[in-house]
Amino acid sequence: MQCFSFIRTMMIIFNTIIFLCGAALLAVGIWVSVDGPSFLKVFGPLSSSAMQFVNVGYFLIAAGAVLFALGFLGCYGAHAENKCALMTFFLVLLIIFIAEIAAAVVALVYTTLAEQFLTSLIVPTIKKEYGSQKDFTQVWNSTMEGLKCCGFNNYTDFEDSPYFKNNHAFPKYCCSGDANSVTTGSCTMDKAEKTAVKGCFNQLLHGIRTNALTVGGVAAGIGALEVRG
Repeated sequence: MQCFSFIRTMMIIFNTIIFLCGAALLAVGIWVSVDGPSFLKVFGPLSSSAMQFVNVGYFLIAAGAVLFALGFLGCYGAHAENKCALMTFFLVLLIIFIAEIAAAVVALVYTTLAEQFLTSLIVPTIKKEYGSQKDFTQVWNSTMEGLKCCGFNNYTDFEDSPYFKNNHAFPKYCCSGDANSVTTGSCTMDKAEKTAVKGCFNQLLHGIRTNALTVGGVAAGIGALEVRG
């Protein structure tokens, strides 16, 4: 009985988090849809090109609505011990899990195609905007610091950029993956070449593949809890 009570409490907490995340995504999606210019200003010219390919606002609203409903069903079902709500929650979760597997397969098949597409879109923007467009530069600095990466492919993405022309050097992240650890002067081409910091696209792929088993395990655990409920 105590074990069931613990599982019930964990389900309520877990689904409350999902509910709040869905609400947050809904809020961001509505903001993007209603006040697109502010969104474009934060993420730079790249977001304008990306939004021609995918409508970010509607996507966030759809994802937020699904999570919102999912969290409500799970939380209500666990609190009221309503098997109908729990089964509906489980079925929705199963559909999402199957869709994620399908998306993963498609992503692996089309990784090269996606890389080519993104390279043609992102690299020219880096060469044009990095070092001159403040918001765009800050976003890339945060990305490189967080992922310990350099550029989209590598340090060569910054050649001919305003930053390189003004400083005659590459961003510090390209010589260490962490600007705080660079204490030996500017990040020259020789240093960047020797350090060989990976590009952010490869780092992102590595992170996704590394955490794939963890995500799958969590999803399987959730499914098991729902079956038990």
